[in-house]
Amino acid sequence: MSGALSSLDDFGTRSLLTHAIMSVTLPLGLLIGLTVDSQLGLVSFVALLNFTAGMWVCQSIHSLGAGASEDGYDGVINEIRAYVK
Repeated sequence: MSGALSSLDDFGTRSLLTHAIMSVTLPLGLLIGLTVDSQLGLVSFVALLNFTAGMWVCQSIHSLGAGASEDGYDGVINEIRAYVK
């Protein structure tokens, strides 16, 4: 387990992970909100929307701290390009 957690030491990996979580939860919330016809659909939509917004705020604050350090982080798009290469 320490091998999986040690891969999260790099900020770029953590950034990709949080963006992946956000890219799954927002469309899932929209899908549930549009397809489930009851109070459950509304509550699920709002919960997933709030979760995504919270992840966005956390990622923004985290990237501000990473910008102050000199770890070579250039944004999530460049991290994806580096990961694909």
